[in-house]
Amino acid sequence: MRKWIAVVVLVGVAGVGAFLWLGGEPAPRAAVLRAEPGTAHYAPIATRALDPQPLTVAEMFPGPSVSSGTTKLMLRTTETLADCAEGVWGSVEDALGGCTQVLRARYETEDGTVSGQFLIFNLADSAAADRLVAALKGGGFVRPAPDTPDGFDGSRSWAQVRGLGHYVTVSWVAPLVEGGRVDLTYPQVAVDGLGLVIQRRLVR
Repeated sequence: MRKWIAVVVLVGVAGVGAFLWLGGEPAPRAAVLRAEPGTAHYAPIATRALDPQPLTVAEMFPGPSVSSGTTKLMLRTTETLADCAEGVWGSVEDALGGCTQVLRARYETEDGTVSGQFLIFNLADSAAADRLVAALKGGGFVRPAPDTPDGFDGSRSWAQVRGLGHYVTVSWVAPLVEGGRVDLTYPQVAVDGLGLVIQRRLVR
């Protein structure tokens, strides 16, 4: 009897997950997630008062592609969200202290086997950024871009979350093909490298 109840509960949870992904909240989270809070290196941009200029799409996503090794991912779409809550789901919404914008871009490998996305959150200060980093490790996560392909496999995806001064970046890559092993190392490095743009703000 207990086994039967357990099966029913598991099926129910799976059904809710499918419902959230298909119709309500986007349920996928990264299967492999690394999260790093900020460091003293980013003290010059620890607050928005020290770094008041808003982010722009042209600044964050200046080229048509990103690459690492022999892997190239083509830029598909970009967007700026004034309502930061539109970029996340679940309890993460409670950790958006002073967030004024989210920039999001979606990438795809030339052969169509991997999709990646990069988000950057503009928060009030580094303390708020660290809280968001911590929240992204718990319940909820970032929302997939609206044009994310149906084959985006969150169950095999990788993500890197970083606190960079008063910013938080999220790079997230996943296979678009069923079954088999897909090496996400180079796609992850390529998409995560977009956060290096923020280094330029340290010397302004």
